[in-house]
Amino acid sequence: MTKTAMRTTITIDDALYQRALEVADPGMDKSDLFREAVMTFVRIQAARRLAALGGSAPNMDEVPRRQEAVPCPLD
Repeated sequence: MTKTAMRTTITIDDALYQRALEVADPGMDKSDLFREAVMTFVRIQAARRLAALGGSAPNMDEVPRRQEAVPCPLD
């Protein structure tokens, strides 16, 4: 798989960028900081989309579980 890189110019709030530098690993390269931010954004958006699908496959077979159901003491 060939990696390609895209160059871009962004405008970012100075205080937000400064805060990101403060919490980043010491000596972290700017491009690594933005790459990590974009990867985190992608993971969060993918998780949100997956959560939004919850319950949208009513005809799906029941998924086997490893543990037996624990009886509820209130039943």
